Amino acid sequence: MKVAVVGATGMVGEVMLQVLAERNFPVTELIPVASEKSVGKEIEYKGSKYKVVNLQTAVEMKPDVALFSAGGETSLEWAPKFAAAGITVIDNSSAWRMDLTKKLVVPEINADVLTKEDKIIANPNCSTIQMVMALAPLHKKYTIKRIVVSTYQSITGTGVKAVKQLENEYEGISGEMAYPYPIHRNAIPQCDVFEENGYTKEEMKLVRETQKILDDKTIAVTATAIRIPVVGGHSEAVNVEFLNDFQESEVRKILHETPGVVVQDNLDTKTYPMPIYAQGKDDVFVGRIRRDGSQPNTLNLWIVADNLRKGAATNTIQIAEYLVANQLL
Repeated sequence: MKVAVVGATGMVGEVMLQVLAERNFPVTELIPVASEKSVGKEIEYKGSKYKVVNLQTAVEMKPDVALFSAGGETSLEWAPKFAAAGITVIDNSSAWRMDLTKKLVVPEINADVLTKEDKIIANPNCSTIQMVMALAPLHKKYTIKRIVVSTYQSITGTGVKAVKQLENEYEGISGEMAYPYPIHRNAIPQCDVFEENGYTKEEMKLVRETQKILDDKTIAVTATAIRIPVVGGHSEAVNVEFLNDFQESEVRKILHETPGVVVQDNLDTKTYPMPIYAQGKDDVFVGRIRRDGSQPNTLNLWIVADNLRKGAATNTIQIAEYLVANQLL
């Protein structure tokens, strides 16, 4: 199978290559794709070297699937060109997520919506993926009425420039800034740009994408997204109100039995999810599971995942695996 990785030299692109190798995805020919300034550079994959090509060359090479992680503008311009050439695109940007004609997929939840006709498939936002991974089985059992979520997001969600900013500040070096403020020893209550309603794009992604993935527009969602000086992954404090009551023991059992979710919730041993331990892992970790005593049918959860893996690269490749397994490519 010919596989193109668009944005192969970026932070998510590099993780995509790692995950493809780790999961033994059936790559017979790798086509690393990047901007013109990277064309001709060599990428190593499973002991072989591959030259980076530009987007037009990649289209002409006719890969079976193209994994996009090169930003929204690139996806809007080039995903349709790949699709027109018969290439299935799985896009990691926000470009196609809310397009009514495109599927927004977390494989464990709704991969069954995919068909051979889907040539551009949207990968959800990292913070949305980890939240719905935990909430989807609970929604099925108790029916979600409202979600209040506060996120504490890794700088890796911004990219290499942000990681460099933190490293520079930690070492007392002046350098290029990814954020308008220092991130070292700080928390910035802004992820992405503000919309007219006063919420950031990141916050509104949690609202809109959750409703689309769970296929339920009646779910009320309100979000606050915060950038913190952490590298390992995103953390979320989630307060969820259900239409039906629950037993905490049953909630734990449901989550424990959910593929891709790991329950870490033992107060005696101070066991709970943290990004330092989630880094490099594909699972979504859930802990601090407890009833909200201030109102009926309401639960608090703490959800952590590596935003570059399950939040981006791994979910993208799991979609591709589903397409292969079900002969949809």
